[in-house]
Amino acid sequence: MPNGSEPGADPVPEYAAWRKGVAGVLAKARRVDAAELGDEPERLLATATYDGVTVNPLYTRRDELPEQPLPGEFPFVRGGDGLRDVHRGWFVSARFADADAADVNRRIVAGLENGVSAIWLGVGEAGVPVAELPVALRGVLFDLAPVTLEAGAQTSAAAAQLFSILDGYDAPRREDIRVDLGAAPLTDAFAGTPGIGLAETVELAHTAAARVESVRAITVCGTAFHDAGASDAQELGAAVAAGLEYLRALTTEAGIDAVTALGQLSFRFAATDDQFATIAKFRAGRRLWARVAHELGAPDRGNAPQHAVTSAAMMTQRDPWVNMLRTTLAAFGAGVGGADLVTVRPFDSALPAGELGVSQAFSDRMARNTQLLLLEESHLGHVRDPGAGSWYVESLTDELAARAWEFMQELERAGGYRAAVASGVLAERIGETRARRESDVARRETSVTGVNEFPNLAEEPLSEAARQPSPIARYATVFEELRNRSDAYLAAHGRRPRALLVPLGPVAEHNVRVTFTANLLASGGVETVNPGVLEPGRIGAVAAEFVAAERESVAVLCGSDARYGAEAGAAVAALREAGVGTVVLAGPEQAVAELSGAQRPDGFVSARMDAVAALTGLLEKLGA
Repeated sequence: MPNGSEPGADPVPEYAAWRKGVAGVLAKARRVDAAELGDEPERLLATATYDGVTVNPLYTRRDELPEQPLPGEFPFVRGGDGLRDVHRGWFVSARFADADAADVNRRIVAGLENGVSAIWLGVGEAGVPVAELPVALRGVLFDLAPVTLEAGAQTSAAAAQLFSILDGYDAPRREDIRVDLGAAPLTDAFAGTPGIGLAETVELAHTAAARVESVRAITVCGTAFHDAGASDAQELGAAVAAGLEYLRALTTEAGIDAVTALGQLSFRFAATDDQFATIAKFRAGRRLWARVAHELGAPDRGNAPQHAVTSAAMMTQRDPWVNMLRTTLAAFGAGVGGADLVTVRPFDSALPAGELGVSQAFSDRMARNTQLLLLEESHLGHVRDPGAGSWYVESLTDELAARAWEFMQELERAGGYRAAVASGVLAERIGETRARRESDVARRETSVTGVNEFPNLAEEPLSEAARQPSPIARYATVFEELRNRSDAYLAAHGRRPRALLVPLGPVAEHNVRVTFTANLLASGGVETVNPGVLEPGRIGAVAAEFVAAERESVAVLCGSDARYGAEAGAAVAALREAGVGTVVLAGPEQAVAELSGAQRPDGFVSARMDAVAALTGLLEKLGA
């Protein structure tokens, strides 16, 4: 028994004291009696993911789960390969996609010489012409560097060309050559991208299975769901549902045995800057597919390779340098979570090439070195599944796997993956999650640093090409669209739309709301003018000077609730008399509930409000 306790005893005797402390702090903050918080006050500190998974404020031995088998053993939660070289860790994958095959070859060789260990190659419409694949791959040692193709509608032609190259390649152990052909008809259909059909994919799998090299024909691309706005469980569940559809086509329809069919699939998932969610996602993904393999009678073949790609949805166009930090966390989570290959997107990948005035070589180097720092300096690859045994990680993995399996079953009840796509069920369910996330971002309950929190209004406006709509459900889009309107105003008038801050009382009283308001308005592209501490008698004069310099005028009162009760009415009246068109108060409406007429503000700004709606209204008033 843990800690030598008797049966039925609390495995964490100190938990009761901690719970009492939580109750005391919460009671003080909420100004209630601790008894009113119930027997489990810590539940008030819990949060929930978009999948309904509860994240508790503290995990203890109370949350302990049975220990998982070692890496390389069913159900592969701790990793698909128990003998992976700890000096290599995961494969550092980089994507190369350009029509100039010679230039792509130069970049590939430079990458391999500087830390890249796996190649993700765009072919056809996605990059190198099929006929020029030999040029692009010249000098590549295929038994050392796995190759993944992304060729869309030309996948079969690209595969044939690659097989021709491999036939002329001399390798002592051809089974060490790892190739993913990247056929993804089911996820291509969901994303609306060109690709080969399912029947052609099955034929390609037949050919791949007959090769001496380790060739997988099919990539189950979960990033297609993630980019559309899916939650982690939806991404995993939809990917498993698609994987089941592929297996049915390979086994039931084409007569391929289950072992061979399982050997033809690999998975690609998005890694985000929520590092613990990412760790749990890759661990849960392996458990889910292992269960599928077990049901097919081949449990030892349930360790399909996982390719992690840092999320395109989390990337921002504004303050894009912060993306380096996001991708670092994502790569960390994917690596610790046991991904076999990791691709880090360049920090400026949400922008057109050259938008920031930096070279592609610089962006590629930063992406590559992000992984090399984690592997070579932080030595993350030296330990398999370091999250194992963490009460939080194990619990999150377990719950995420359960929710993902439920989502897969929902799609199966809808007739299977293809039926769920055709009927719109899958898109509808993902759309619901996307709407919830967009609402959280709009209300700033979900922070996007540099966009809806701590924006940099001094950065250069984006080009017209950068402002074009994207099919990816990027988290920052709603605020970046507001910034685009501010940029257009700047181009037309030589400066950004501005609002006057009107601090009431001493700095100690108004500073919190002044800072909040300036940060909020800047996230919508509105510059603020802060005249500093104002005596009540000077408000009108300062406002009149501001109004004289503006096309349209907005002023925001900033002070304490107590100060509002004493001075807000007169301040609003003075601002109106000075000609201010719109007067807003930073704080709750209840603070001035007794005010009416000319003394009542036109609007209010506060935490957790729909900031996008409020900022849209202000921009319209300011002529942006």
